[in-house]
Amino acid sequence: MAVLNLSAAKFDEVIRSGQLVFVDFWATWCRPCMMMGPIVEELAADYEGKAIIAKMNVDDEGVKDICARYGITNIPNMKLFKNGVEVGNVVGAVPKATVKGVIDKNL
Repeated sequence: MAVLNLSAAKFDEVIRSGQLVFVDFWATWCRPCMMMGPIVEELAADYEGKAIIAKMNVDDEGVKDICARYGITNIPNMKLFKNGVEVGNVVGAVPKATVKGVIDKNL
């Protein structure tokens, strides 16, 4: 399964879908975000059928309001949601194992 490119309009619907949802907040101008990109792609394959792996570009329309709602001031910022509630958070460029640990704890 490919990474879901999430829009602000679909954000609330997806995080409340009843599935575990991992969202990578990123931007094209952010070097650490670009470093995390391949890891997020791998996570989409690793968690196919178990969790939704999504990305949101913070420069897209409406995303700044979502960032404000969840206190996102630095990117990359990866949040994990279960039934619309934030249950995990990873900030910065980190090893894949760090991100998997946060996801696995909430499966």
